[in-house]
Amino acid sequence: MKRKLAVAISAAFFAAACASSGAGQQSADAAWYTTESLTPSTVPVGLGPRAADENFPMTQIMADPDWLGRFPEQAYWSWDGRSVLFNRKREGSPQRDLFIRGLTAGGNGEQVALADLHAHAYRTGVFNADRSLRAYVFERNIFVLEQSNGNVRQLTRDTQNKTDLQFLADGRLSYRSGNDFYAMDLSNGYTELVLSLQTQDAPEALAEPKDILAQEEIDLIVYNQVQRRIREERFNDQQALQQANPALAPAPVYLGRGVQVAEVSLSPTADRALVAVTQPQSWRGEGDLMPRYVTESGRVENQDVRRRVADASPVNHTLYLVDLATGEKTELKYDTLPGFDEDVLKSVREENYAAEGKTYVSERKPRAIEVMARWSAQEGNINWKADGSAVAIMLRAWDNKDRWIATVDFAEGKLVNQHRLHDEAWINRDFNAFNWLPNSNSLWYLSEESNYSHLYVKNLDNNRVRQLTSGRYLVDQVTLNAAGDTFYFQANKPHPGIFEIYRVPVSGGDVEQLTDLGGMTSYQLSPNEERLLLTHSSVHQPPEIYVQDAQPNVAAMRLTETVSAEFVAKPWPLPEIVPVPSSHVEDPIYSRVYVPADFDAERAEQYPAVVFIHGAGYLQNAHAGWSNYFREFMFHSKLTEQGYVVLDLDFRGSAGYGRDWRTAVYRQMGWPEVEDLVDVVKWLGEHRNVDVERVGTYGGSYGGFLTFMSLFNEPGLFKAGAALRPVTDWAHYNTGYTSNILNRPQDDMIAYRRSSPIYFAEGLEDALLISAPMVDDNVFFQDSVRLVQRLIELEKENFETAIFPVEPHGFVQPSSWLDQYRRIYKLFEDNLK
Repeated sequence: MKRKLAVAISAAFFAAACASSGAGQQSADAAWYTTESLTPSTVPVGLGPRAADENFPMTQIMADPDWLGRFPEQAYWSWDGRSVLFNRKREGSPQRDLFIRGLTAGGNGEQVALADLHAHAYRTGVFNADRSLRAYVFERNIFVLEQSNGNVRQLTRDTQNKTDLQFLADGRLSYRSGNDFYAMDLSNGYTELVLSLQTQDAPEALAEPKDILAQEEIDLIVYNQVQRRIREERFNDQQALQQANPALAPAPVYLGRGVQVAEVSLSPTADRALVAVTQPQSWRGEGDLMPRYVTESGRVENQDVRRRVADASPVNHTLYLVDLATGEKTELKYDTLPGFDEDVLKSVREENYAAEGKTYVSERKPRAIEVMARWSAQEGNINWKADGSAVAIMLRAWDNKDRWIATVDFAEGKLVNQHRLHDEAWINRDFNAFNWLPNSNSLWYLSEESNYSHLYVKNLDNNRVRQLTSGRYLVDQVTLNAAGDTFYFQANKPHPGIFEIYRVPVSGGDVEQLTDLGGMTSYQLSPNEERLLLTHSSVHQPPEIYVQDAQPNVAAMRLTETVSAEFVAKPWPLPEIVPVPSSHVEDPIYSRVYVPADFDAERAEQYPAVVFIHGAGYLQNAHAGWSNYFREFMFHSKLTEQGYVVLDLDFRGSAGYGRDWRTAVYRQMGWPEVEDLVDVVKWLGEHRNVDVERVGTYGGSYGGFLTFMSLFNEPGLFKAGAALRPVTDWAHYNTGYTSNILNRPQDDMIAYRRSSPIYFAEGLEDALLISAPMVDDNVFFQDSVRLVQRLIELEKENFETAIFPVEPHGFVQPSSWLDQYRRIYKLFEDNLK
């Protein structure tokens, strides 16, 4: 039967409903991207009569958000699974406090006393082999929790930083301090240094004479000869003592002068380590300073800022396998990785050379390759088997086109490729989790190779790969249970804007849905693996904590009620999630649509409208959960109260819809997205009785960039636009984000000129507000200054600027939020009504 997905919205959550209609066949996966709009009978569009203006006063919706409530953050299970712990923002302060709530207790829990914080800080702790002990760091010191009784033992009390805790195969606990690795015997506290890394050349007994004069001085003067002999004897004696006496710490491993340690991983048997080193690169831009004009000193103070992508140089990691018994290090070269020397930018360089009247000659040469950065404590980039017999490492090409998972052949001292993920655009920085299956020679990993992030298992004995999940949905937050036979994960299987929790057997089989809350749901498996700790939100409900048995078709129990009564009492409008058909690609443009409470699709007078453009580029906002753009949600509520229709779209490039949607902006940022903006404005006119001659837009950061691109390249599409903290020239933005999408300016200036609004400023015809924070160390204030100068030189008239002297990229002061959004509101009132 053909299935049509509808999403009904309530004040608590969105519920997915599937209705049968028509003849023909369509799979459940295909129904995910239905292009039919949702009907008013399915989705409520308001809460009754039109509310009075005072429901959403600007002074309140832009005030300190404490009035909404202080919601639980970073929730985790207590050691025994009988309580949950979470952070809450302190009222009137950015500080967070830890709370604990028993599953059978009422209320929102009790704040953990400062004196007891160390006993509850095990959220990211590591387990020993039988999971009887959990080790963790609190305020630089190591603690061990006994899982059987909750007893906590403090192992260190000092001020040295400690990281990379792991239990070794022999039961000892290892940790890192600086570039030294230690192993501690928990039975007696005996601690030994097992690896010391030194970023300098190995010492020599006698340095060679620097020049002919030094050689003559040694040959001529007996005193110099005696001193050299004494130094040589001391050195040789120390070397002999180091080798002969087991009571001494092992000799350092010397990595060479002028390098820095990028990654280190010690084997569980403490006999080997993988070490990646690189040439130091400062994050600061050369000569770049950001002046602060409002300071406590009353004087202008300068702050260093990050380098720009135009100044970035390739970063390469040299990878070593270190034998801890001998101190010998073997370089693991990348030449065994498929594509390690491909000219993956060949077509890009040919196009750019041709534009300059030159001919590009392609050649194969080693690419810069790095150990994949760790984006979370749960996603390791170097993973050992529990017995230390094998290791897998994830590597990424600096040009962003390849990701490899490789194992190490210890006998041959070389990398063995196990999986290559190549992308003509760029490799995603999400969906890179991988690890070993216990007691087997198999790896599991996430990959976007099918367009969506899915779960795979590879048997290294026969190279057979099994895909455990498939379909038009994303798999993330993977947890393998202790037995190693079941994967738990989060996925947006029912609808791109609804994330639920699922499980699937490691051996393969049906994917089983465990939660059915609608909205956005993340999870943590309980210590006994019988329950799920859920953090769930909906459009009208900020994140709250729930608990549910780890079984399908059971109800979740809500534990926290932190939303304020004042927020709940407001008559917030209920947006639809609408799949707006695209005129350029098969998949629709999912959008949230807000209409006035007394909306009349047939009335003679058409409605003015506002289109909100989310920031970050790769971010999902037209989903069924609580949005990080909560101020914008409240501002949209005010706009509907004043008779506007509001649409908030997930344009191409947004997260949540798969690889093809994400990479549609490759080398052409601002063009597919503006095409999507044209489509949603047209849809508003055809389906929501909007006057397309009275539509405005606004957005911050990437949204500010797209505001420029739409006003400059599609004049008349929007009668007014507000660009907040906007990017105007991508060559001035950071490397990590920009080089993914546009390569480097040195390789692809065509893409930068094509994608940077400053090159299209002559197209401005409509009203423009530029809102620029002056101490923004993400998108520099200079971006706005340069564009303003360009507009002045072009003799443009219909623009204005608003500067915010003390604000960073994300505003902090309520007075700044209020001022900014009053200006946006006035812009729309003046130009759309």
